[in-house]
Amino acid sequence: MDSTYSAKALALAGELIAVCRARGVRIGTAESCTGGLIGGALTAVAGASEVFEGGVIAYQNRVKHQVLGVREETLASVGAVSAACAEEMACGARLALGGIEMGLSATGIAGPGGGTAEKPVGLVYIGCSVGNACWVKECRFSGDRAAVRRATVEQILALALACLAERERDENGQD
Repeated sequence: MDSTYSAKALALAGELIAVCRARGVRIGTAESCTGGLIGGALTAVAGASEVFEGGVIAYQNRVKHQVLGVREETLASVGAVSAACAEEMACGARLALGGIEMGLSATGIAGPGGGTAEKPVGLVYIGCSVGNACWVKECRFSGDRAAVRRATVEQILALALACLAERERDENGQD
């Protein structure tokens, strides 16, 4: 077992890989505060190469804009740590990685510094783009830098599974 990730994260990653494999969904990531940990959790699962295409670590705003297509207006008006940026990163990952079906994103303040009263350490936005929909979730985690990053990985994998379940319900005409 890979000790870099919690048992929960590895279980969620395994479930996500299995669901994506069964549905023919390719996954890609756009990561800022997690620095590749989401992609790492996914690739810790044997067989991930069947659905995981790759990821972009967009730590700097320039990379978010130039590689992922995050609008300069978004970065200037609400900043990189925002729901809008997470949404644009998730959608941008799909395009940057060749038109894949699912893009996952994370942008936030892992700490220990960088927080403000409006955007404290532990504030993270995660995004999941599938089909014509994009879900964004605001998270507020406590703990040190490592704890915030670990919690982010767990939350984005859980969000991805929830998004796929909702998409399936929508496709089957269920409420």
